[in-house]
Amino acid sequence: MIGVIMRNPVRIGIVGTGWRAEFFTRIAQALPEEFEVVGIVARRLESAEYMQKKWSLSTYSTLSELIKKTEPDYIISSVSWNSNPGVLEECVSLQTPVLSETPPAPDLAGLRKLWMEVGSKNLVQVAEQYMHLPGHAARKIAIDRGDIGTPSSVHVSSTHGYHAISIARAYLGLPMGMVEVNASIFTAPLVDPLTRTGWNVDLTPKVAQTTLATVDFGDGKSALYDFTDNQWHNQLRLRRILIRGSHGEISDDSVIRLRTPNAITKSQFIRYQLGQDLNLDGHDTEHISLDGEAIYLNPFVGKRFMDEEIAIASLMRGMSRWVLDAGPDPYPLAQAAQDHLIGLAIEQSALTGIKVQTQREAWSKG
Repeated sequence: MIGVIMRNPVRIGIVGTGWRAEFFTRIAQALPEEFEVVGIVARRLESAEYMQKKWSLSTYSTLSELIKKTEPDYIISSVSWNSNPGVLEECVSLQTPVLSETPPAPDLAGLRKLWMEVGSKNLVQVAEQYMHLPGHAARKIAIDRGDIGTPSSVHVSSTHGYHAISIARAYLGLPMGMVEVNASIFTAPLVDPLTRTGWNVDLTPKVAQTTLATVDFGDGKSALYDFTDNQWHNQLRLRRILIRGSHGEISDDSVIRLRTPNAITKSQFIRYQLGQDLNLDGHDTEHISLDGEAIYLNPFVGKRFMDEEIAIASLMRGMSRWVLDAGPDPYPLAQAAQDHLIGLAIEQSALTGIKVQTQREAWSKG
């Protein structure tokens, strides 16, 4: 596709040394037949020493040095929001494909500038992993084959901003036009038992903020956005997904639909989990079935990946295939920019109490 000589395994360079960068590194080292991390760009000496010691990887102080010395097939940018656009622009200037962390730029001005600089080069994909999570992937398969007819609305209550919007738009068919957003903020006491680092010592209820927003995509398609502070980690708030269609709906793992003219049926998505009771095949998700048919198969059985690792590994594999011209683009910059545009509109509407209408941006035209 872009004149890169591909190797097996695919050679990857990573910019960044944080928590998410280690996800990519860990997955690559678990799949040595597919990925080789040829180097890490670390700006600080202590970060470089940490990555060298923990992962036995070569580190470089600049992106250009890494690319020149290792000739990676693609770069993963896993840096801060503010730093990310510069990394993407440098990758594109060096004619190197790049898989960008989310969001690709911190604000609307940054998105517009980034698109102007790199949008036409077709070298930037974005690491939006949520629709590769097994549950979401299984629901998407059922929707794409028409199980609930034409999807019209999505209620997402699990993750924030652009991530939630990416889920809604994926189920609705990725609408790219103007969007009208109306958001409000509510507060209530809530215990917050868990964070990314583990259990909290203080389990006193504290004021938590919930943002509710309606998103009108036009053409009869809509979303309800529902997010409470730290809902990623706070297990006291259940995750919810509802996709409504012309012939039925999917609510979490339940499906109701019109199968024949005189029969409304109910079904369940069933996850088959290895490693439970006397199953000795390792702790793994094997597949997700619907009506007795395995509609989603874990592509990494045997690696004992949690759902997030399955999703990220799927993205990395998709990026490899795209660079090889052996598969579709996994999540192009235009789609990621649209997700973040709508996420920013939700923030603006929630803070001001005013309805916000986005405009048709350069990445959504054509």
